[in-house]
Amino acid sequence: MIASDVMTRKVISIDPDSTVLQAARLMLQHRISGLPVLDQSGKLVGVVSEGDFLRRRETKTERHRSRWLEFLMGPGTMAAEYTHSHGNKVAEVMSTDVQFVDDSTPLEDIVELMEKHRIKRVPVVCGGELVGIVTRSNLMRAMVSMVRVAPDAIQAKDDISIREQLLAEMQKEHWAPVALTDVAVHDGVVELSGVLTDERQRAALKVAAENIPGVKAVKDNMVWVEPMTGMTVEGQAGVTR
Repeated sequence: MIASDVMTRKVISIDPDSTVLQAARLMLQHRISGLPVLDQSGKLVGVVSEGDFLRRRETKTERHRSRWLEFLMGPGTMAAEYTHSHGNKVAEVMSTDVQFVDDSTPLEDIVELMEKHRIKRVPVVCGGELVGIVTRSNLMRAMVSMVRVAPDAIQAKDDISIREQLLAEMQKEHWAPVALTDVAVHDGVVELSGVLTDERQRAALKVAAENIPGVKAVKDNMVWVEPMTGMTVEGQAGVTR
């Protein structure tokens, strides 16, 4: 899937000369957490979000630092913070380092961009014009729609195919202790036995099994051996899906 498959096309935006109060009201009215900022020519010049309203003079939440820390930060940084907390126009509080993508960008690249820059939304441009926006909500909707249209052909029909699918999934994952794990399947119930090198592998193996269509329950007989003390922790009884 690409950006154009999941993006919101009707984008609520604002211009840089609008007031901070107008931006806040617009976000509250449409129940959104951020707005792309477009200049008079329609060019994307910034983004204003809820985070830009955290430290504001109206709520008396401006930063107050010691003289010593202010000296280390320098007048430039202090001046920029003052502008951001006291500015009345969107242009004075918005983020200008905007991360954006084009409409053919794969979702994987968009997610990596969001994680890298710790952002909740990515504007989508085409030919220099804003054509949409991808938010975390869009990605959630895409996930739900993909599950809804998943083909029935992937359904496991018997215990042998369930076991083969689980082993194939484990072979693809570097965290999976394939050589230390024994997998048995009977009437749709997966039984895992063997040794874990990290306790967190237990939950991951359970998830891998549960995601295979046709699995009714997972019985965890795995044993984790703590490398420093030699203490062992065994799994619990099966968990029905």
